[in-house]
Amino acid sequence: MTESTNIAPARKGVPLWVQVIIWVFLAGLLGIVAMGLNRAQQGTIQPGHAVDDFTLPLYSGYEYQGASEVKLSELRGKIVVINFWASWCKPCEQEAAELQSAWEQYEPTGEVVFLGVDYVDTEPQARVYLKKFGITFPNGPDLATRISQYFRIKGVPETYFIDREGVLRYVQVGPFTSLQQIQNIIDPLLSE
Repeated sequence: MTESTNIAPARKGVPLWVQVIIWVFLAGLLGIVAMGLNRAQQGTIQPGHAVDDFTLPLYSGYEYQGASEVKLSELRGKIVVINFWASWCKPCEQEAAELQSAWEQYEPTGEVVFLGVDYVDTEPQARVYLKKFGITFPNGPDLATRISQYFRIKGVPETYFIDREGVLRYVQVGPFTSLQQIQNIIDPLLSE
């Protein structure tokens, strides 16, 4: 009788250094996901926080003092009202007239600047919306949703009131129901 021996080839394992790299990569990826989830749970930035500088490109015809973009830092010394909206947003339509009326009231003083930030929209639809509601204050698109991500908006409309020193003072989630409601937020900031 002949004995046959099957000798299995020696199995080579994954080198230790490759395993370490894989585990470090996975741990790093898990850390990034955890930070993102934590940030999402924090909600919008809160009153009392200084607002970081950003640049908003503006639609043609909706410039601020002739400029095609506006930097938040250039508005220091003024009250800034940042309104996130979209043409597809029905609640945004409910507050459009109040925002425009407030702009018309405060714009001549030069102490208050309204900025409309168009969220996840197309320019043609945005322009139809702006024209339909007679909006004249500076407006522009939130390219790549950078600004809305910074503010961690939950939806539209949302409006942020920033004081003369660049500190967030008030957040309105949802539409305004009256011009008086907007005045009740801006007027105390003007008297500070």
